[in-house]
Amino acid sequence: MRKTILKMALLTSVCLGGVSATASAQDFDGIWDKERWQLRGRLITIHADGDGKETVTGSKTDVEHSYVPEFDVTFFFTKNIAAELIAATANHTIRAGTNTLGDAWILPPTLTLQYHFQPDSKFSPYVGAGLNYSMFFNEDDNSADGFNNLEVDGGFGYAVQAGFDYWLSDHWGFNADVKYINLDVDVTVNSGATALSAPNVDLDPWIFGVGTSYRF
Repeated sequence: MRKTILKMALLTSVCLGGVSATASAQDFDGIWDKERWQLRGRLITIHADGDGKETVTGSKTDVEHSYVPEFDVTFFFTKNIAAELIAATANHTIRAGTNTLGDAWILPPTLTLQYHFQPDSKFSPYVGAGLNYSMFFNEDDNSADGFNNLEVDGGFGYAVQAGFDYWLSDHWGFNADVKYINLDVDVTVNSGATALSAPNVDLDPWIFGVGTSYRF
C-alpha cells in the first residue's frame, strides 16, 4: 500500500512539473492579482492508522481518529497550477494494547502543488502532491493509570490529495477533498519507573474534508 501511494505521489509530481513548464504565466494581470487567491474552510475527519509496536511489552499501538475545522489558502501561479497551504490542529488519544497512554495535539502544516483541470467550470476537480511537517505539543499523559512523561516526536512526510470545487456563484462554492499523508512518529512514555517506547509508529492519516470555497 505504501509503495502504491508513493508511486502516486511521484507520478503526480511529474505530471505537475510537465504542465507547469508549458503553462502560460499571463493568465492573470500581475503577481498581486486578487483573482490568484482562494480561501477554504472545511470540516475534516482525520483517520490515523497508528500501527506500531511498543518495544517492552510488544503491545500494538493505536491512535484515535479526530474531527476538527480546517482552513487553507490557495495561490494560483496560472489558471491551472496552484499551491495550497492548510492549517489545522487536532487532538489524538494514543493507546498501546488495552492501555491509554495519553493525548497529544498535532499541528500538521501541509503544502501541496496542485493541478486544476477545469478552473473556469462549475465543477473544477484537482489533484496535488507535496510535503507535510507535523509537530506535536501539549502531550497529556494518562497519569491516572500510571503513565507519565509522554512524548511524541513528529517530522516530515509526503502528501497526496484529490478534490473538487463546485461553484455556486462567481465567488462561493462547495469543496470536497481527500488527502493521504505518509508520516511515522516516535512515542515514548514512562510506566512508573519503566520507560516504554514505540518507534516508527505509522500514523499515516487519511484526511477527508468538506466545506466552503471562496475566490476573489
